Amino acid sequence: MLTIGKAAAQARVTPDTLRYYEREGLIQPADKTASGYRLYDHEQVRRLKFIRQAQECGFALADIRTLLAVRAQPAACCGDVRQVAIEKKLQIEGKIRTMKAMSRALDSLIADCASETMPVGDCPILAALDKAAARA
Repeated sequence: MLTIGKAAAQARVTPDTLRYYEREGLIQPADKTASGYRLYDHEQVRRLKFIRQAQECGFALADIRTLLAVRAQPAACCGDVRQVAIEKKLQIEGKIRTMKAMSRALDSLIADCASETMPVGDCPILAALDKAAARA
C-alpha cells in the first residue's frame, strides 16, 4: 500500500490532484490507516495514470467518468468506448475550426495595422474590435 504522496508520484500527479480526483469521485483510496491516512494500491495508481493519459488525449473529467463507468459495465463493449472517443474527436475538430477562424481574424487585424507608430487612438485593431463589440 502506498501513501498519497507515493501514489501521486508514481502516477506523476500531485497529491492535490489526487485529492481532487477523489472529490470528483474518479478514485477512492483502497484503505485508510488507523490514524486516517489514505492508502492506495497499484490498481489506484493504474487508474490515476489512465485518468492522466485520457486528459492528455483531450478527454474532460466528465468524459473520463463516462469511460470509467463503461469499463465497469460487464455488458459494455469496445464500441461503447469508441463512441465516446468519436464524440470527443468531433468536439476537438470543432474547436480547431473555431481556433483557425480566430487565427484568420487576427491575421486580418494584424495586416490592417501596418504602422507601428500610429497613435493608439487611431489603431485599426482597436477600432475593429470596438465596431464588432457594438454589433454584438
